[in-house]
Amino acid sequence: MGFDPNAILLSLLEGSIGFVLFVYGKRQARLPHMLAGVALCVYPYFVSNLVVSGALAVAILGLLWLAVAAGA
Repeated sequence: MGFDPNAILLSLLEGSIGFVLFVYGKRQARLPHMLAGVALCVYPYFVSNLVVSGALAVAILGLLWLAVAAGA
């Protein structure tokens, strides 16, 4: 993994969103939010491609939206 500033900023943004989701899920006792938050915090350590990283973030947030819409 290189020191690409764009990758660092994107992973920082994704991790920040994940942290907020995790804290919200913990305070409201919402498991889908906590799981999505952990996933958004962890996966940027393993993915260095910007397009794949962005696509994974969109997929995780989309799954969260589907879970909330389904009533979980």
